[in-house]
Amino acid sequence: MRDALCRVFGNPSSTHREGQLARQQLEDARRAIAGFLHASAPELVFTSGGTEANNLAILGLPTDRKHVITTALEHPSVLEPFRRLEQKGIGVTYLGPNRDGIIEAEGVRQNLRPETILVSVMHANNETGVIQPISEIAASLRAAGQRIYFHSDGVQAFGKIPVDVEELGVDLYSISAHKVYAPKGAGALFVRKGTPLHAIQHGGRHERERRAGTENVPAAMCFARALELCGADISALRDQFESEVLSALDDVELNGVREPRLPNTSNLLFRGIPAQPLLIALDMRGIAVSTGSACSSGSIEPSPVLLAMGRSREEAKSSVRFSFGRYNTADDVRVLTEAVIACARQLREKQLAG
Repeated sequence: MRDALCRVFGNPSSTHREGQLARQQLEDARRAIAGFLHASAPELVFTSGGTEANNLAILGLPTDRKHVITTALEHPSVLEPFRRLEQKGIGVTYLGPNRDGIIEAEGVRQNLRPETILVSVMHANNETGVIQPISEIAASLRAAGQRIYFHSDGVQAFGKIPVDVEELGVDLYSISAHKVYAPKGAGALFVRKGTPLHAIQHGGRHERERRAGTENVPAAMCFARALELCGADISALRDQFESEVLSALDDVELNGVREPRLPNTSNLLFRGIPAQPLLIALDMRGIAVSTGSACSSGSIEPSPVLLAMGRSREEAKSSVRFSFGRYNTADDVRVLTEAVIACARQLREKQLAG
């Protein structure tokens, strides 16, 4: 970032030397990031993050047919654009998962209509880490005998598990830089060659006329560099944490299927213990956890994701998400495990005494 800010300060759309240096760095980053997706560089559109990428994918497609499908598990940056389509008179089907948090390909197929133009299913859930059968869903769409575009919100998955857009069979795939330790406020959208996409913000002819606005060259450079550095498998840390907590505490359950799941995410239900007091107790020990998406912070409502999976409101309000990162160590997990067990026991004793 320091090198990018100090050395590459030209506008990549300018024709002078400084501008062309910025253009070269931008296109080098585009090729590198596209390579991690197994896509070609022209298929990558830089955005300001995952939210804009999702909005562009959903609102930028032509709506000559009047039906789209998504799921009840999606991030707000997917659900809100679909609600906007509903306001415009387009029919939206919201699919629910099974109790393990899986959207089944057969369920998608059964809800297709002749007028269906778009299906959007996230690659991995941001609260449970459950990985969806994207390639199976793509195959069912191809077998439908009509052209249906397939979008997947890959913000949580990209950089944590291998992503090959060819194997997945998606037409559109959203990614975000800050999920791989790059700067916040940067992202990209994979747009398969031949997929029609209209800009949803207007101005210059940037990004092959798909996204107006001067590109954030330093962020793109850092996004590419961060992808080169990431790749540590932290599933062993997560598994160790879950095993010890589930063994030490009664009435604790895993939300979502155990596999396939992201290697960094654990969502646990602590029966009889409201999540917020547990979060506060852990925060006072210097441990940062959450009840769900940061984009939904401040909400007193239970997680819509867990409710869609069949959990009750009380169960959803007693669930906590733990996210592990590449800088966490076995000592960190030991401290976390001891703190969770101690805090949960204290809170449960207070509940019984009260």
